[in-house]
Amino acid sequence: MNEKDQYPIGRYKENLELHQQMQQQWIATIASLPFRIKEEAQSLTQLQLDTPYRENGWTVRQVIHHLADSNINCFARIKFALTEENPSIKPFAEKPWADLFDAKLTDIEPSLKILEGIHERWVALLENLEEKDWQKSFFHPELQKNQTIAQAMDKYSWHCEHHLAHIVNTKEKMGWN
Repeated sequence: MNEKDQYPIGRYKENLELHQQMQQQWIATIASLPFRIKEEAQSLTQLQLDTPYRENGWTVRQVIHHLADSNINCFARIKFALTEENPSIKPFAEKPWADLFDAKLTDIEPSLKILEGIHERWVALLENLEEKDWQKSFFHPELQKNQTIAQAMDKYSWHCEHHLAHIVNTKEKMGWN
């Protein structure tokens, strides 16, 4: 398996020092992702959408549906962290979700709409956080640790760019314009 195909922007590396300037970068990534995904996907045929981004990897279609699923979950986790004292979140089984009918076979348009709506609300929420809010946390049972909103946003910002790169790289590798 080619590491560059699986992690086109590199593996996620946890930032130990998170600062206010990074918050603006995360918000910019969240704000722009729906439009960037739509721009990359709008010209793709059904056959192209069903092309895996790497050997034994998800198809472009599954990546787009996964982003909607994942970002719904992250948005909810942040809202839980803001409204409850260090809640334990429910992880979701990414691979089985990506293998469900809706992710493998349905049109990408509903997920593009989900991304647009969730991201618009997500940006509004993040732009209005007070500095202390970024340190509110949730407990992630799979990781067995607390994660602050700032840490979650650092990871999800990377996650958005990671999957966008899967689509961009697939188009380049296949010679699609």
